[in-house]
This record gives sequence, C-alpha cells and structure tokens, in this order.
Amino acid sequence: MSTRDSYQPYTYITASIHEGNTRLGVSFHTADLSVLAMNVHGIRPYLYFGSAEGQLSISTTGGGPVTAADVDLAREIADAAARYRDECERLHTEQAAVALPGLDEVTA
Repeated sequence: MSTRDSYQPYTYITASIHEGNTRLGVSFHTADLSVLAMNVHGIRPYLYFGSAEGQLSISTTGGGPVTAADVDLAREIADAAARYRDECERLHTEQAAVALPGLDEVTA
C-alpha cells in the first residue's frame, strides 16, 4: 500500500459549550461532498455543503432579507473558494508530476 492509499476520506465534527457560548466545528476531508447554492422562496440565498457524515449551510443574517454584510460575506466565500481551487489545481499538477516516475517503474 502506498502512502497515498493511507489517506482515507473523513468528516470531523465537534461541539463545545464554554461560558454559555456554543461552538461548532465541521471539517470535511473528502471530495465526496454535495455543494449546492439555492434560493429559498425567491427571497434569500442558501449555500450547502454536505456529506453522509455532516452538513454545513450558510444563509442570510437571521434568515431574513439580504444585507450588505451578507453580500460582503458571499464575496469572501467566493474569493476563498477560488483560492482553494487554484491551490488544489497547482498541488495536483505538482504531485502528479512527482508521481509519474514511479508509474514508469510499475509498468515496466
């Protein structure tokens, strides 16, 4: 088994309460996700990430009409997602180039 085979997908979910504040954490370490952007009743957007183990949804402040802060957050999410995509593409290309010599040995 190669090192790459040892990386199994998982989802890590935590919940804690400290001094009356609830904190939830959801970490998806899998490509097996559903990602959806929807519109609820034509009045507010809804962004959903989910796997068999957990889900995360993001919508407008208080579930109400879209505010300027909601627009700012949506831009931050889009910018971060673009950076994540770019980094995944860059690393995938680099890692594939490194793995190619090993493939020649296996097929020879």
